[in-house]
Amino acid sequence: MRVLVSFGSKRGGTAGLAAMIGEALTAAGCEVLVSPAKNVYDLIGVDAVIVAGALYANRWHRDARRFVRRNAAALRELPVWLVSSGPLDASAEDNDIPPTAQVAKLARRVGARGHVTFGGRLEPDAKGFPASAMAKKKAGDWRSPAHVRRWVASVVGELNRPKVSRPT
Repeated sequence: MRVLVSFGSKRGGTAGLAAMIGEALTAAGCEVLVSPAKNVYDLIGVDAVIVAGALYANRWHRDARRFVRRNAAALRELPVWLVSSGPLDASAEDNDIPPTAQVAKLARRVGARGHVTFGGRLEPDAKGFPASAMAKKKAGDWRSPAHVRRWVASVVGELNRPKVSRPT
């Protein structure tokens, strides 16, 4: 099973999250390609796709949005999951956080099998407004490897489920 983990990340936190997802998929026996969304031009040879995007002010990273729109037809033919990263607290591990309206619309567009939100990361030396202001009070890393592994196990379980063919 070859799985593409494509991501949009501004400050590296979602790139790191994509790498965690890739490592968990590899440990589960999948062949994995982790790549920035802006660098993926086709889905040839891919059996499933996970698209991760950082959330900024309830908007999914532009590269993740563009990837889904650009590849919508191919994504509708594959098992797809969408991932958001962003809360700067433990809320994503404690509760199932629904997708933002924008991400929910993209999920419907490609028939995504699911969505998950993971905690985000903000470095104390973040540059730019509003990140630098937020970093003074909310710097930290809320990406949970255990949460990622549990979620990946559910994805792999679904991918390994025998396909039921319908009578013709």
